[in-house]
Amino acid sequence: MIRSTTILAVRRNGQVAMGGDGQVTIGNTVMKQHADKVRRMYKDQVLTGFAGSAADALALFSKFEGKLEEYHGNLPRASVELAKEWRTDRILRRLEALLAVADRDHAFIVSGSGDIIEPDDGIVGIGSGGPYAVAAARALIARTEMGAEEIVREAMTIAASLCIYTNEVLHVEVL
Repeated sequence: MIRSTTILAVRRNGQVAMGGDGQVTIGNTVMKQHADKVRRMYKDQVLTGFAGSAADALALFSKFEGKLEEYHGNLPRASVELAKEWRTDRILRRLEALLAVADRDHAFIVSGSGDIIEPDDGIVGIGSGGPYAVAAARALIARTEMGAEEIVREAMTIAASLCIYTNEVLHVEVL
């Protein structure tokens, strides 16, 4: 389990929002409060967030961006190809991170063990606060008319109140 951060993506009513908290920890020490763990990719059509080692995640961002370019923004295909390379490459398979990737049609969790998971409900959460954020987002979708961005912000705030590796300094991107 990656014990750091929270990334949450929610697709609702043709909109997708992805948010990440700003906390960076080393062991049990908070080193930074305002990190940016969510990026726009491929002509601002794909959102990508990471949990885990920052250096590893930045290497994966670069690889994933290359896959998106190679497959002309086809998120499912780029995700599969990244997972295949990540799992089989001797150097890449040692990277310790998870990616959450989303566009208006799909949302996936991509891991180095070859996992490419697309939840049924379009809600993706990774990192130590991911399960809390996903649970909160599911409750908000079922009980409110809030939009994707509002749900991400509220669910991330709830996760930050529960997870010691997550703070309330949020960076949210919306498509």
